Amino acid sequence: MTEVLRAMALAWEPEWGVVTSHPYDGLISEQVMPAGTSVGWMMYFSRLRGTVPPLPAPVRIEPVEDKGTLVILTPERFTASNSEHVALAARVHELLDSAGLLRKLQPWPTG
Repeated sequence: MTEVLRAMALAWEPEWGVVTSHPYDGLISEQVMPAGTSVGWMMYFSRLRGTVPPLPAPVRIEPVEDKGTLVILTPERFTASNSEHVALAARVHELLDSAGLLRKLQPWPTG
């Protein structure tokens, strides 16, 4: 999945992207801002959104060329039924939100 998200980021240069499950999305739906972003198993943040802060282990942070950053919460498949996964996602949500990365999506600059 990491390579799929990376390929999509390179092809489309989005502001943000996420890989998550329906059960987890339903669990956190109250935390997601309208037209905003959320935390999932894997996320992509364009460099235009800002810098990804240091995150707790086992989270991996990988550059996507000069476009942005991938954030992978766990090396194994993330599940909403795993309380450790959910707790890690909540902590990462806090850190990313504090860094301003989970703000509402913005129109792309033109020109």
